[in-house]
Amino acid sequence: MIPFKLHRICTIMEPEKGNELEVEGVLNPAVARGPDGHLYIFPRLVAKNNYSRIGIAKVNFNDAGDPENVKRLGIVLEPEMDYEKRPNGGGGCEDPRITYVEPVEHYIMTYTAYGPHGPHIAMARSKDLFNWERLGLVEFSPYKKIDFNGINNKDASFFPTDLPSPHNHISMAMLHRPLFWETTPEETVKKEIARVIDKHRESIWISYFNLKQGKHTSLENAKFTSHHCLAHPMETWENLKIGGGAPPILTKHGWLMVYHGVQNHEEATKDKPTFCYAAGVMILSEKNPNKILYRSKDPILTPDLVDEKIGTVGNVVFPTGADRRDDINQPNRIDIYYGMPTIKSEWQN
Repeated sequence: MIPFKLHRICTIMEPEKGNELEVEGVLNPAVARGPDGHLYIFPRLVAKNNYSRIGIAKVNFNDAGDPENVKRLGIVLEPEMDYEKRPNGGGGCEDPRITYVEPVEHYIMTYTAYGPHGPHIAMARSKDLFNWERLGLVEFSPYKKIDFNGINNKDASFFPTDLPSPHNHISMAMLHRPLFWETTPEETVKKEIARVIDKHRESIWISYFNLKQGKHTSLENAKFTSHHCLAHPMETWENLKIGGGAPPILTKHGWLMVYHGVQNHEEATKDKPTFCYAAGVMILSEKNPNKILYRSKDPILTPDLVDEKIGTVGNVVFPTGADRRDDINQPNRIDIYYGMPTIKSEWQN
């Protein structure tokens, strides 16, 4: 077994008093090291009526090298496109993940565009983390009889290097979580507990985009193919659904992926279902990420603190960012950034 150890450091960011952009929460951040070596955090900022923007802040560290707070720097994305706006005047640029994708020489952000047809994956790219160019909604080739383009989808992130697709094409590989009909926790919990999990539902998938022209390949409305169900719910702590978390990081063991799982909370009732979100870890093969080398049987992070248990939607830890600490010569240390439902925040995932 791989010896994972985890301890909490601090709450790094809370809603700012008097800031209307954050009145319903700051949560689910991406993180990325900029060209200047500094660490930047990209939280989802939730305004009134669940109107979500993606902000940017610089992470400040103490003398011991631990993150301690942030300096807010503004907004990088807010709902502007039709696919980000809802008919009632609301909108959503939500839950970003950011990876510097070496073969295309850009930072690539995946985020949930919550528009008129529900949540779908959108992409943007940047050279410097401050200026972002939208690339539109991610598109998918058909999978058997399933049209992935018509299905809600979330929790997407990229690997930082090119990888061979199952057809041995040099590709960008994307993790994502299609949400098939009748597979939300609210619907799943009503089904028989002993049912056999449908491996094509409630799961983490991996899809590929062929880099036919190398770094000059157009990524606008990129169409992904070679879909593969990477992992489905297995253990009790994740038996309702699983989804991607922080983007994968290459370690000596393989690709480290911290993901989330959902189970019915022990205090849930039939009339009032409540859920518990926890985090686990997988190790994927470096050359063949379709292959899982290790998967934690138990979660590595559960909602234990008061701030993780009590809120608009309680009992949640939701990892979305990871920073390998090469900056302090500790490559075996990986800081995980996650959202939790403090009383001041609204949880949406």
